Amino acid sequence: MQKPSFDPGLTQKYSQGLKRIINPNGRFNVRRTGTTWRDFHPYLFLVDAPLSVFIGVILAGYFVINLLFASVYWMIGVEQLHGAAAATPFLTFMNAFFFSAHTLTTVGYGNIYPAGVAANSIAVLEALIGLMGFALGTGILFGRFSRPTARIGYSKRMVVAPYQEITSLQFRIVNRRPNNLLNLEARVLLMTVQSVKDLARRNFDILPLERDSVIFFPLPWTIVHPITETSPLYGLTAQDYDRLQLEVLIMIKGMDETFGQTVHSRYSYRYDEIEWGAKFSPVFEVEESGDLLLEVNRVSEIERVIG
Repeated sequence: MQKPSFDPGLTQKYSQGLKRIINPNGRFNVRRTGTTWRDFHPYLFLVDAPLSVFIGVILAGYFVINLLFASVYWMIGVEQLHGAAAATPFLTFMNAFFFSAHTLTTVGYGNIYPAGVAANSIAVLEALIGLMGFALGTGILFGRFSRPTARIGYSKRMVVAPYQEITSLQFRIVNRRPNNLLNLEARVLLMTVQSVKDLARRNFDILPLERDSVIFFPLPWTIVHPITETSPLYGLTAQDYDRLQLEVLIMIKGMDETFGQTVHSRYSYRYDEIEWGAKFSPVFEVEESGDLLLEVNRVSEIERVIG
């Protein structure tokens, strides 16, 4: 029986040019279609959405709900809202809108108040929706801020640098936040595109590392893959990297000491993001007081290797 080839879950099928597997923001380069509304999970969407999108959705929802209830008050007759009458229909509708906002938030200034069964019933329903809606929104907001996430900074480029008596493929990471990450583990995969019987095929190899874990992470960690005779990169040149459409996929896992939970980070480098004949510059030094000074913004600095 033929031994199955290694596939980390990213498929080996390949038919045309692919931008990259993992985008710089850590998300997989996969566009999904064919889903239905039942597959949409509003909580997951609001928790994962960028902050600007989250704020936009909340503001839009708040405006739409008040607009709907203002329209309902308008349809049953604004005269049932004492104090809402104004000089023009537009101003009268705006008073209904503002009353809706006061009711939804349970502020209740009292300058406009409902009279009659219909208006009071709608106001009671709106107050209930407001209480539940703000409780739900507060929970989602708490979920966004309380969810442990890692903000690991990656060097902008990988380097092919000298390593002992051979060469190595290296990249550098740093914790951009002041919290402590412990027991960091790194897994690095190599993706190449090769022709097999005139058909393009994506191959994946695990790159062995000089050190695949560290206990503490207060300083930058330069992750090194020695290019030995057993490495899939052995003997390859920069032109070969280009021809093979090489991409290095990175998975970092660690423990966030503050939350006591595991956090993950993903990143990738393509062949055109690899610098040959270079090494990373030092980014920390010992001060006169004996403390270590780390310059996080210099994590990507490299210098040429002479000779």
